[in-house]
Order: sequence, then C-alpha cells, then structure tokens
Amino acid sequence: MSEAVPALVIGAGPAGLMAAETMATAGVPVVVAEAMPTPARKFLMAGKSGLNLTRDEPPDAFAARVTGGLSGGESGSPDAGQCGTDFSQDDLRAILRGFGPERVMDWARGLGTELFTGSTGRVFPVGMKASPLLRAWLARLGGMGAELRTRWRWTGFAGDALCFETPDGPRAVTSGVTVLALGGASWPRLGSDAAWVPWLQAVGAGVAPFRPANMGFRVNWSPQMAPLAGCAVKGTALSAGDLSSRGEWVVARHGIEGGGIYEIAAALRDGAPGTVDLAPGLTAQALVGRLARPRGRLSVGNWLRRILGDPLKVALLMEWGRPLPAEPAALAARIKALPLRHAGPMGLDRAISSAGGITLPALTRDLELRARPRVFAAGEMLDWEAPTGGYLLTTCLATGRHAGLAAAARLGHAPV
Repeated sequence: MSEAVPALVIGAGPAGLMAAETMATAGVPVVVAEAMPTPARKFLMAGKSGLNLTRDEPPDAFAARVTGGLSGGESGSPDAGQCGTDFSQDDLRAILRGFGPERVMDWARGLGTELFTGSTGRVFPVGMKASPLLRAWLARLGGMGAELRTRWRWTGFAGDALCFETPDGPRAVTSGVTVLALGGASWPRLGSDAAWVPWLQAVGAGVAPFRPANMGFRVNWSPQMAPLAGCAVKGTALSAGDLSSRGEWVVARHGIEGGGIYEIAAALRDGAPGTVDLAPGLTAQALVGRLARPRGRLSVGNWLRRILGDPLKVALLMEWGRPLPAEPAALAARIKALPLRHAGPMGLDRAISSAGGITLPALTRDLELRARPRVFAAGEMLDWEAPTGGYLLTTCLATGRHAGLAAAARLGHAPV
C-alpha cells in the first residue's frame, strides 16, 4: 500500500518531535513515524535521573561546548565538502545561539513545566521527571493535528518513496518533505540502532562511523579495589587534553563512569592522557608542607588518609600511583597529577550518546541532505558531540527546530 503526505518525520525522539511541532505550528500537516511501540524512549530514560533539559549559561559559551564534524572517516559522496552551502561547525553553533538555553526553558514552561536551576547551572523540571513534559508535548502536537504512528519501522528508500514495516504490513509513503530524526547508535535497545546508515550511504550521503561519547572507561582493577565498586569519587579535578572537570564520578566494577568522566571522555577516547588531581583545594606547596611532616608510626595508608581526608582517594593513589615517591615534592606532584589509567572506552551499548553520523559537509545549511533533496536530518543522526549537562538535549531540540523550519519553508509555509 502507498500514500502521499505533505510532511513526514521519521523518529519520535526530541529532535523529531520538535521538527514536527515546528512544521505543525507553521500550518503543515505532519505524520510522525516511530519504530518503537511508544515515542521518546531515550528521552524518558534520561528523565529517570532528573531530565537535564539545558544549562543556564551565555549562548556563546553554551554553543562552544558542542563540536561537530570531527569524527573523520567519511564515506559516501566523494566530492562532499566542495559546495559553498555546506553545513559547518559555525552553522551548528549559530543554530544553538538561535534556540539555546533561554529558548528551551521558555518552551518547557509553555508546556506547563516548572523549572529550577542547580548550583552548576543545570536546568531540570521541578518534578525531576520527563514523563509529564512528554505527555503535555504529545497532547499539544495532537491538538495541532500531528499524527503519530508507532511501530512504523523505516526500511529505506524505493525511488521517491520511503518504505516502512508496519503492524498492517509493508507501506510506502511519498512526502513533500521528510525530516529524519532516528538518533545515533547509543542505547540501541531504546530505538537508536543506526540501521539507517547503509540506506543513506547508498544514496550518496556521507556518514562517519559511530563512536561512543559520554561513556565510561574500562579499568582492570586490582582485587583490592573490588570492595569499592559503586563508590562515588568526590572532590577531585580531572583533565585530558584541553578538557577538564570537577564533577563526581564512580568507581564501577569494571571501570570508571559518571558525569565527571563524561566531561573529559572525548579527549580520553581520542588518545589524550588523563590525570586526576586528588587535592584540588590545596596548592602543590601546601601539599608538600603536609607531606613533609613526620609520619611517626602510622602506616603509609593511614598517613595518606589523614592528609587527603578520603580513603577512596588513597585507594586510587595506591592503585594508579605506585611506586609512590618517597620525596615530598615528588609525592605531591603525583597526588596533583595522578595518571588516569584505563583500558579504553566502554561500548556504544552503554554510552550516553554517540559521535559520528551524517557528516556536516553532506548537509546544506538548512540541514537538507545534498544527496537527497527535500530530505532533512536532525538530532544525533548528525556528526556532532557534546558533554552531558544539558548540551545534548538542547542540541537535539535546536537542530530539530531548524530542520522543521527549513522543511516548512520548502513547502511555502512561514513560521507563525
């Protein structure tokens, strides 16, 4: 069976729903096709830990934390990048300046969601849940005439049509415009399985291989660390390359995870050595002074616990810093820059997000596929990455809105 619709959105995550809302607001009838039984599953999963919508910081500072087109390994169109209208890193940041933290907060409040800003600038719903916001959003979309079709799994192109497996059998849909918002490759069990990659490569769109982002790292812990699995590491400073973090992180059974690690994960993944400052509140000179005091009859472990004030920090020092220098200045230097020893990143199935996807040169500044006119893309399908802390969700919403605006304009509809 086949049908024709004015506008089609494939993927009912944040980027797809925002594209649908943007087009519906402009008066475009929209059909949203979602492969899973219910929409926005990854969005709901993120909401279990509080739904960090955005981060309350200046637009330029916010946009600078989102990097795009750095994955390399492009496949697809051999001349991608030769057109002056190609999408670029600067265009991505301009999209974020146009729909950044303030706009996202206004949008959420418009759905009846009360917000609060934490001490680090992270913005959350007062109820710390995603489901009330999603219910209000879906209700508003339904009231605008947008049609949501679940269990509609996209299976590729057939000429001008897009093909689906549906509960009622195979269907083919032609549309005036299409927005693809199928997500990246992290947490595939929630729907983002990157099955679309060969279909876009087949039509000539450049796609960079996916890599984990905002992920933990495997560590081959010694048996002495086993009792500490699950413990949170607080009061440290992490660094790798030009990235740094003061956030908490966790000693997991098979590695290290948590927000503090995720903030430097991209640099660690790409080969930069990482270090941990176990005493960021002390200068090296002050630490040397403490280490120079007589140890007396204390064991090395107990002596270090008195100085660092945290047995977990001492355990990390003993794990990653041996042999410990005897001279106070050298030991202080080790404590202030403890090598973060790991055995590589954890896989995509456990990553918060992914890097890679549709390469920026494969897109126009409207987020339209150069290889497939009238087909736009948004969200984690695109080759960009950002740390956790509100940057991920805001970028998905912003690119969804941008693609929706461009798709509506292609149909001759201006935003209301």
